[in-house]
Amino acid sequence: MIITHNNKKPTIDKSSYIAPNAVICGDVKISNDVRVMFGAQIIAENGSIDIGENCIILENAVIRGTQDNPVSIGKNCLIGPNVHLAGCTIEENVFIATGASVFHGATLKSGSEVRINGVVHLRTVLPENETVPINWVAVGNPAKIFPPEKHEEIWKIQKTLHFRKHVYGIDKSSKNESTMPDVCNIMSKRFSEHFNDEIIKKYED
Repeated sequence: MIITHNNKKPTIDKSSYIAPNAVICGDVKISNDVRVMFGAQIIAENGSIDIGENCIILENAVIRGTQDNPVSIGKNCLIGPNVHLAGCTIEENVFIATGASVFHGATLKSGSEVRINGVVHLRTVLPENETVPINWVAVGNPAKIFPPEKHEEIWKIQKTLHFRKHVYGIDKSSKNESTMPDVCNIMSKRFSEHFNDEIIKKYED
């Protein structure tokens, strides 16, 4: 399904294939010979999405461009099933395996890999040809890579990256006050822009 959002229409090269139940929404540019498979969701809200040539986007992957965090994917990249990409830069020849997540402001340099269920956290830079092993977490610039049980070491770096400020524009509350009402109000306002979306067509070409 191809959808106009905030008066911005996806542009898709005619040589690319979009599965019938994939969603392409908003300011999305898909280059030549891209394959977007079944159930994939490519949603540009307040940040554009640019997908380079010969990329493969597999089933149920979610790619989201967000406020101040566009998505750029270089050529010859494979985005595996159930991958989540938000507001990040993926350079050329990158492999992202099933279930991996790459967060806002992160950069994966050319030739890098994120293996099954790996995480590249907020504003992290993964060097060229570096690998995040299965279930491991990369955090920081330059990235340090930890097994998932090393939560304290991960958090020591992660907390300096100010997730809520960078993603939602709010500061962390006091220990006794949740930020979730503010987070949900901000996201509700952003997502309410979809009320005016227009379905251009169900993709059949």
